[in-house]
Amino acid sequence: MGEGNLSFRRLSSIRHRKKRTAAKDEAESSLISSSPPPTPITPAAVAAKAAKKKAGGARLWMRFDRTGAMEVVECDKSTIIKRASVPPRDLRILGPVFSHSSNILAREKAIVVNLEVIKLIVTAEEVLLLDPLRPEVLPFVERLKQQFPQNTDASGNVVQSSSLLDQEAGEGLQSELPFEFQVLEIALEVVCSLLDTSVDSLETEAWPVLDELTKNVSTENLEYVRSLKSNLTRLLARVQKVRDEIEHLLDDNEDMADLYLTRKWIQQNEQSEAELGETASNRLSRATSNRSSSMVTSNTKDDDVEDLEMLLEAYFMQLEGMRNRILTVREYIDDTEDYVNIQLDNQRNEMIQLQLTLTIASFAITANTLLVSLFGMNIHCPLYEMDDVFGYFLSSVTAVCVVLFMLTLGYARWKKLLGS
Repeated sequence: MGEGNLSFRRLSSIRHRKKRTAAKDEAESSLISSSPPPTPITPAAVAAKAAKKKAGGARLWMRFDRTGAMEVVECDKSTIIKRASVPPRDLRILGPVFSHSSNILAREKAIVVNLEVIKLIVTAEEVLLLDPLRPEVLPFVERLKQQFPQNTDASGNVVQSSSLLDQEAGEGLQSELPFEFQVLEIALEVVCSLLDTSVDSLETEAWPVLDELTKNVSTENLEYVRSLKSNLTRLLARVQKVRDEIEHLLDDNEDMADLYLTRKWIQQNEQSEAELGETASNRLSRATSNRSSSMVTSNTKDDDVEDLEMLLEAYFMQLEGMRNRILTVREYIDDTEDYVNIQLDNQRNEMIQLQLTLTIASFAITANTLLVSLFGMNIHCPLYEMDDVFGYFLSSVTAVCVVLFMLTLGYARWKKLLGS
């Protein structure tokens, strides 16, 4: 009977557990079914997120073409990459990470320029300038306006840049520099003028401070010289970076030839027109004309490289002159520091000589004090019984002290421990 009751109890407990688990499963299924469905992803939400990302990455650019037309717009990286046909890594050069570097990079359809505050992308038709409203960039914008005034026809409409390029293609290579070289020249001119102004201000500040330091060596003057040296080091690094970039271009003719974007644009148009208008009847004449044109372009290519080389050499010499001026100021600072150190060493030697003289005098006085202290003890001596001996004894002890001082001082001079 006991075993039957135990089995009945076990069966009843198992049934109760099964009922509880079934009730829990039903409650969880009801909660899942009653929960609201997730919000669907609509195209409007995707567009809003994309707009936020673009707005976060958009920067202020100025577009300036060869006709003089100008507009200031906010563009993101993707728009600039598509418009200028440059790789995305080139935009990093124009970013804040490489703000203190100087680069002139030639690409297939553009030139990426990063010179001091001038950050731009030059194509055969237009210029894309970054941050055109900065005070340091405004002189470059004004020079662009002066160099390329806005061209209009009789009706007042702006002449398109393609017509100008077609005119260049018809006339061949012009005597003046192409559009991209003129923009590069303006950028180098503005940067060199900015650096020249900095060098002038450095020289104006340096000479009085250094002259004052030679007259009066003080903490204030030394602090001025320290700040001057730090400014000189930064300015020398800026000039050196621009100079090295121009020197790198001058050392490689292929890089200079790649900078000629107008020739590339004209050759591409000629090839496209030749492919469209080519027929079977004039293939031979076309081939001969292409050979002659290729020979002409190969000959003119060297001339254009020479023109660019002359342009870069002019600014290279100007930067070399600035570098020499800065090095002259640094040499004058070094000479002033050497003079100040010599002056301080001389003062230090004089102090050492004075200290040695005082030490010799104290040695002689100490010897005199020793004799006096010996006679001041309560020791019986026949001199105590002599009359009027005090004056003679004092004068003789003083004479011994003076003689000892002179002998020691003469020995120091003989050993050249003291100056003459």
